[in-house]
Amino acid sequence: MCDAAPGSTASDGRWRMLALICAGVVGVLTTWFSATAIMPELIAAWGLSTSQAAWLTNAVQLGFVAGALAASVVNLPDIVRLQRLMTICALAAAAANAGLLVVTSPTAAILLRFLTGVALAGVYPPALKLMATWFLRGRGLALGFLIGALTLGSSMPHLLRALTEGIAWQAVVIGTSLLTLTSAAIFALLVREGPHAFGRAVFDPRQCLQVFTQRPLWLANLGYFGHMWELYAMWAWILAFGAAAAEGGLQPFPFGSPSMLSFVVVASGVAGCILGGVLSDRIGRCLTTAGMMAVSGACALLIGWLFDGPGWALALVAGVWGISVVGDSAQFSAAVTELADSRFVGTAVTLQLGIGFALTVVAIWGVPLLAEALGGWRWAFVMLVPGPVLGVWAMLRLRALPEAARLAGGAR
Repeated sequence: MCDAAPGSTASDGRWRMLALICAGVVGVLTTWFSATAIMPELIAAWGLSTSQAAWLTNAVQLGFVAGALAASVVNLPDIVRLQRLMTICALAAAAANAGLLVVTSPTAAILLRFLTGVALAGVYPPALKLMATWFLRGRGLALGFLIGALTLGSSMPHLLRALTEGIAWQAVVIGTSLLTLTSAAIFALLVREGPHAFGRAVFDPRQCLQVFTQRPLWLANLGYFGHMWELYAMWAWILAFGAAAAEGGLQPFPFGSPSMLSFVVVASGVAGCILGGVLSDRIGRCLTTAGMMAVSGACALLIGWLFDGPGWALALVAGVWGISVVGDSAQFSAAVTELADSRFVGTAVTLQLGIGFALTVVAIWGVPLLAEALGGWRWAFVMLVPGPVLGVWAMLRLRALPEAARLAGGAR
């Protein structure tokens, strides 16, 4: 089955639907780093230790993992209407995020962050599948836009904090909660499944393991796991890295403040996602992902050398890192939708994401501990380099397999 011809109503409708899905994802994903963006204030207000601060971010990752794995075991994204699942989970994310306004202890806040992650697992993976029901050709580019929406949403709390500097940290929580409620309305009222629906699944717990028994699918996942080792730890701690550089006297400081630097770095990934989508559909998923990871790994090595400046060089490397670290993300999910059993694409994508995000917990936990052990943040990001190295190897191995011809219409 092919997409509708260019200029047709169906073809026009798929881009409109993609825009709506992306808008919804932007709003919901603002809750992911809502606590991370105000971490300095929370540390001061609650007297958080380094470990507790890390767990405020990691709790979202763990919640996402728990939600994703639970959903994959029961094949939830393949047996529940996607719009309904995404609406309910967006409402739950808004409620859990808003709970930060009333709790007074780190333990309660960590629990709320965990519940936020669980709710996000019911939005992001189903959004990937929902988008795929609208696109056969150009799926890599469409996924690039969707991951770009995730990236923009993840960066928004830093922008809100930069714009509300001098105002109580609660403003960031209120803003992100309202954006998430708006997304719930979009999912409930405006989005629908496309004409290229996947086969409807029934409950079969064995599928959560069978989707990883194929070698091509496993290599695609291995590439994704290497990518994830780097991505969220960089996003989580670029604010701390920037704040440490500012305290060290870096002048002029890039973009004016650590919060604005963090926003620009994370948000620059939107351009990377679109670029990755264009390249993936033209030169192949494997070459695109391997190239992006090679660049991002080099930036993780290089940025420590620029900790003391010059500021323009730090900004340049950080921006390139922000573009490349997430520019390939969509293509791993696209590869799974092309390599997995079509009846269980939702389960395959959800399980891929669940395991990938489990790895982020270790990386997010380890980076600040390494910084503490080294006496500063300068070289802490070196810990992330093995991830893209492994990912490059896996994707080049996948490219050599005959099954890789199924990727991007034959573009390896």
